[in-house]
Amino acid sequence: GFCTNLLLSQAPEGILAQTNNETQILCELKENAGVYWYRWSQARQIFEFLVFSNMLGKATYGTNISQDKFSVRGVSSHTSYSLHISHLHDSDNGTYYCSVSQSSQLLLGRGTQLGVGKHHPQGAKMCLRRAVMRSPGKGVMRVGACSPLIWVPLATGVLVILLSLVHTAHRLHRLRRRLWLRIHRQ
Repeated sequence: GFCTNLLLSQAPEGILAQTNNETQILCELKENAGVYWYRWSQARQIFEFLVFSNMLGKATYGTNISQDKFSVRGVSSHTSYSLHISHLHDSDNGTYYCSVSQSSQLLLGRGTQLGVGKHHPQGAKMCLRRAVMRSPGKGVMRVGACSPLIWVPLATGVLVILLSLVHTAHRLHRLRRRLWLRIHRQ
């Protein structure tokens, strides 16, 4: 499952960058652990694993993820990591999440929305910040509302609960009917 958490913080909340430049996203952990990085791509509607970096600095990359493009750097305390993204292109647009694994749960940061383009007008940074602030469900799940990783398990859970309620209601109805028949036969 995915959860919001207080064990990590992520900054900044939004970045506008020009094509072919580079950028970085910072993730602060409350305890020593390795960090995972994911990207939600609105255009492609996918939540993809980018890279995991352990406390020793060893990185494991996701499928088709370029080591030249993404790198993770940690500081000596092992509680602060930064994701460096180089050679930026339009395909890098999305929301980036740092994450830790704890007790079979994936704990996500608040997310950093990255917008990449050739030219950005002077006020574009302010527009992006307002758009991020107005997004529904501020926090981890703000893009999760559209993500199949979120709504499929939720819909499945609701369906299981509804089916169990229907089954229970049917059994209670049958039990009530049997009791009514026994009372009226005597």
